[in-house]
Amino acid sequence: MNPSTDVTAPPRAERAALSRQLGDFLIEFSIALHRHAMYPDGHPSLQPACLRVGNRLTELLADRSSISLGVARSRLVIEGVATDSRNPVLKDLASRLHRHQLGAVTFRRGVTLDELREFLNTVAVDPERSGEPLGPSCETSPPSWFNIRVHPLSYDRLQFSDETGEIQARISRAEQLWIGMAQAALASADTAIEEDQAAAAEPSVVARAIDEHQRGSAYDQVIVGYMLQLAEELRMSEGQEALSLRRRMSQLIAGLDRKTLGTLLAMGGDQVQNRQFVLDASHTLAIDAVIDLVHAATEEAHGQVASQSLLRMLQKLARYAESGNDRRRTEADLAIREQVSELIRHWTLSDPNPDAYREALQTMAAVEPLFAVSPDQRFQVEPRRIVQMALEADAPGELVTRAVHRLLDEGDLAWLLSTLDEAEGSSLRPTDALRAIEELVASADTLERLLIADRLDVEALDRILPRMGQAAANNMIEALAEADSGRTRRLLLDRLGQIGPEVGPLAMARLSDPRWFVQRNMLVILGSLRERPEGFHPADFIHNRDPRVRREALRIMMIDPDTRERAVCHALADEDPRTVRLGLNAALEHCPDAALSLIVARTSPETPEDLRVLAIRALGNSRQRSALETLLELARPRRGFFRTRRPKSPEYLAALEALHRFADHPGAQKALAAAARSPDPDIVRAASVSPGNGA
Repeated sequence: MNPSTDVTAPPRAERAALSRQLGDFLIEFSIALHRHAMYPDGHPSLQPACLRVGNRLTELLADRSSISLGVARSRLVIEGVATDSRNPVLKDLASRLHRHQLGAVTFRRGVTLDELREFLNTVAVDPERSGEPLGPSCETSPPSWFNIRVHPLSYDRLQFSDETGEIQARISRAEQLWIGMAQAALASADTAIEEDQAAAAEPSVVARAIDEHQRGSAYDQVIVGYMLQLAEELRMSEGQEALSLRRRMSQLIAGLDRKTLGTLLAMGGDQVQNRQFVLDASHTLAIDAVIDLVHAATEEAHGQVASQSLLRMLQKLARYAESGNDRRRTEADLAIREQVSELIRHWTLSDPNPDAYREALQTMAAVEPLFAVSPDQRFQVEPRRIVQMALEADAPGELVTRAVHRLLDEGDLAWLLSTLDEAEGSSLRPTDALRAIEELVASADTLERLLIADRLDVEALDRILPRMGQAAANNMIEALAEADSGRTRRLLLDRLGQIGPEVGPLAMARLSDPRWFVQRNMLVILGSLRERPEGFHPADFIHNRDPRVRREALRIMMIDPDTRERAVCHALADEDPRTVRLGLNAALEHCPDAALSLIVARTSPETPEDLRVLAIRALGNSRQRSALETLLELARPRRGFFRTRRPKSPEYLAALEALHRFADHPGAQKALAAAARSPDPDIVRAASVSPGNGA
């Protein structure tokens, strides 16, 4: 995670967070479910885990009659707060429940340990192996848990099309999510709604049912769970079915009372998650639904989070998106969606206007436009046509420059690159116009636009970098230092290594940045270069307080024969397990004499088991007689009261395999011969490994 300040994130104090009780319950719930999935029934670790979940539930239900979990693909919704999808423990819990096609789970006061144990055993079974998700099966044969109620999702009609593959699967799944939400919204406590009825229900009917339903935790969390999943699925869907579902969702949003919509948005979690939901919806829903979502999000927040003047401007612009010619509607539609993205990310302004004045301005914003677009603007030459004509006539100039800048401003970089490729392929020599346009397109400004975008366009980046060559290094280094996403940093690192040695001095200049991830990434770049800049000394960073920086510096030192021994010894003495692993792996290839005592120290019980095994193998590969004593001690049988007992452990087996490197020593021969007589086949196999196949 990038520790640098993110100007788009709301202040920490504004975020809704799970209470400690709820957080502890979810953690214990996830741990218990994980253990029930790992161990067979009756294992001694299952009962304590189930008991801890029961105790957490007893505490939570002391002052409430029930508690409900809404389930989305990667997060849970509980008491108005959505869990962080980046939390691996809670994400795993949500994923397990989601794979069982559950929309929500309700725990009632009085839940017994037997009910809880049976529920955990049922949900712990992976439906991909059993083929029986809990959600669909509980509709035909409800479980016997009186105090635990599951609310299923319906996937009965989910199908894969041979022609459309994965996209068709996503569309079908989104349609099933809509049916599930309609069923949940329309069904009363004692009335079931058939799937066909739910599918045929008008969005306005579903909206009215949600508005009229008495607000309740379980009901709201089920609806919110569906809405979060639908927003994710529709963002990835394409085709005619997706358009139909988008229309339904848009009509549903438009039909909901703004107060109800704001309440549901608040159930989605903190402001960061609410804004992400609105951003996802703004890419797929109709413009009027997007405006409604923005209004509801701002009104539900503590204070206004968006300029009311800007909201009125967006509403006015929405009138243009619903009328006029195709180009006018398209431009207005794109402008609104772009402004919504900027608004949600950056605007935090209280409305200073009196209520009456604000209502008057709102009325003015909703009226029809008074003026039409002038004929001069209506028939203005398109910038694409200007670029094409310039290439055909080899006529660069100011008009062409403005056309290219306009296309770049409108996000038409892909078309420009394709046009340049076609022109280069059809021309025997570069023309003046081609060189001028390529200089404008493959520029530092264009590259910067790509790199600061919310989502990195990797295809465009890979097409523009070869045109820029070494000139791209500075922008790429700058973007790498400021990137928030680990995926983006990895993409930039891979491409920076292809530019050449010119990136070395730029990376070296960034090593003074105090942020660990900047230092680590710059070391990765410097380590990938064949020739490193003069004055660069990786040893300056092996005492850094962040282990990730230390590891990269040590990797570079291990490449150099002059510094390898020092680096291996330093890694073996480090307190970070991953750094120790780095040193042990290096010792497996070639063990320096000075490192032998450090490796012996890593065979002690205080060292994690996997590292002890690596250390034992490194001792064997060292083939030094001073390592033999430690290996014989590790391979020596332990004696009980009545007979010799040979411990079967990874360390013992590794020690036997390592002793083959000393097969000419009488002590090693005796230990191997004793192990070969063991009734355990694993021990016999380790004692019989040939020296050429040692660790």
